[in-house]
Amino acid sequence: MTSKVIETNEVYLDGTYYPITRPIRSTLASLYPAKVVIGDTSKDDQLRSSIVAWSDWRGGIGLNRMEGAGDTSRAWHSTAQLRYKNHLVLPGLATDTTTPNHSLVDATIGAINTLNNEVYAFWNGSASVSPKLFKYNNNTSSWGSPLTQSATDQVTDSVVFTNSGGTTYLVFAHYDSNGSGYTYSSNGSSWTTDSGSNGDNVARAAKFLAVWDERLWGITHAGQLWYSTTIGTEILDAVLPVPVGFVTALFVARNAAGIPILYAATKTGLFAHNADNARWEETQMSFPVHPDNGKGTTVWRDSVYIPSGLGIYRYINGNNAAVVSLVGPDRDDGLPADKRGTVRMVEGTHNELMVGIDATSAPSTISSTSLPYQWVSHHGSPVIAADSGYSSILGYNELGWEVKWQASDSGLSIDSMHASSAYDKYRLWWGYNDQVYFMPLQRDIINPSEIPEFEYATSAIHETPWFSAGQSEVDKLALKLRTEVQGMSSTETVLVQYAINYAENYTTAGSAITSNGTDIYTFGSNVGAAFRSIKFRLTLARSTATTTGLEKFESPDVVSLTLEWRKKLPAKWGHTVEVDLNNEYKGNSPKDLRSNLISSIESTTLVEFTFRDDGGGTRNYYVDVVSASGMEFTGYDERGSTQISVVEP
Repeated sequence: MTSKVIETNEVYLDGTYYPITRPIRSTLASLYPAKVVIGDTSKDDQLRSSIVAWSDWRGGIGLNRMEGAGDTSRAWHSTAQLRYKNHLVLPGLATDTTTPNHSLVDATIGAINTLNNEVYAFWNGSASVSPKLFKYNNNTSSWGSPLTQSATDQVTDSVVFTNSGGTTYLVFAHYDSNGSGYTYSSNGSSWTTDSGSNGDNVARAAKFLAVWDERLWGITHAGQLWYSTTIGTEILDAVLPVPVGFVTALFVARNAAGIPILYAATKTGLFAHNADNARWEETQMSFPVHPDNGKGTTVWRDSVYIPSGLGIYRYINGNNAAVVSLVGPDRDDGLPADKRGTVRMVEGTHNELMVGIDATSAPSTISSTSLPYQWVSHHGSPVIAADSGYSSILGYNELGWEVKWQASDSGLSIDSMHASSAYDKYRLWWGYNDQVYFMPLQRDIINPSEIPEFEYATSAIHETPWFSAGQSEVDKLALKLRTEVQGMSSTETVLVQYAINYAENYTTAGSAITSNGTDIYTFGSNVGAAFRSIKFRLTLARSTATTTGLEKFESPDVVSLTLEWRKKLPAKWGHTVEVDLNNEYKGNSPKDLRSNLISSIESTTLVEFTFRDDGGGTRNYYVDVVSASGMEFTGYDERGSTQISVVEP
């Protein structure tokens, strides 16, 4: 129950009334903190407000909440290009090629590859229908008619193989549970399928292919490795010591001595091929069994990248020990729930490692009862997570992840991916929903304003992380938002929106920006907008006119986004009073008054203080006594006066 004061020149402190000698001095004890600048900016340095600026986007996606100044380069999610400092632009334009008349049911793209400057793709159908091979005509932007070939089973992989005589072949792998073979051609018009046994009753099914030591290598669904120096004739090699169906990739990488050798990725780890002894050897790279482990494993620059669900292991073989790190898009806060999925394929390009994320339903679970007892007891039981949503292609540049393309429909998968310079155009090709798409790639990283031609997509959405200045419990005030842009017009626009306090309800900050320069939005019609956390969403758009070879600046270009804000602590008061201890007051002698005052000063808890008749108790303060000084007599005389200062915590 709060107390009150009705007498003039009186205060109440911790259960005792005291007379005072002069009016109380009250001060605001909560003050504005020092100015804070977050991000690479020096614009409008204000004494009373702080700055957070976004101008370097290269840290990539995957951060939901900012922790410090280093996080201004990150985004929560974005479909814009993030690769350039001081440039946030539209992504590359994805072109969907016309699907050929293949008459396949539930068609998917088994593999895409390049031979003699032309692109080929295999359409798979249901298991009982033979795949169809097509060649893309860049002049007519069509796939034409199926090429003559005799592949009878699902196509799963493809390589370009040059033999010792200098002849180059495009080779497609295909298999079923009974074995199959591979299809190849050196000219793109005459195709041969090899499914023979070479007289040993072992069919040369090829689930995955690789090229090493001037030989074509293939591995079957059962893990049987073979090689061919003369295409069409195969020699058996080692068998993987894993259950049937566990192999997920075949590739070439360097061993600890720096020598290129064959590796096989499996659902439980990597195996290295010992060519001298024709056997597989388990490496240090092992992990719990998962149906998607190793799918699409590839080598990029100095490392092997091994997918595992949405995660990716980076594996570097060294002289003393292998170095393993996690670099996948599941790091930090990962991806939004409707963008999560499984990495199905990985493709290296000049500047980025591309990954295809299948955001449809999770793969089927492996039953431990179907595995050898010895293998299960050694490796443990499988664990699988399920996700569904919008499939996408992400790019990794060793700094962070960027969305290169995102599906507009949910529940559809990416089937294959291939980087090619065919038709003298550097492009990424991929299969999605019975279609083949391509988009432009850059061979070098340059200022987008200096690119003479680039085909931009029509729109993109960029979301910043939530910003709370490291104190989500403290009230802040958003004052101004400055957006610096270029490349703008009536059709090249940027719309800025914001949300507060972790609620995904967006408010539009003014109208869409259509002019170059700096656009300033004032929150709350000059009074500001209160927030504890805030995030921004930028929608970039260009004209939807169908064009190719778009001129530079046919994309809106966000140079920087700067929030001016102020942090104010809750109002807390301090009071200074001089207590008169010279006379008895309300039943307390000077000695009693002094004793009670000392107890309040030494209290380990807050004490109540007031000097008002306030029935509501709104001006009853719970305080610490932070200072005390005064005059007093000696001996038995307890009289005197003491000046004390009390402050709310």
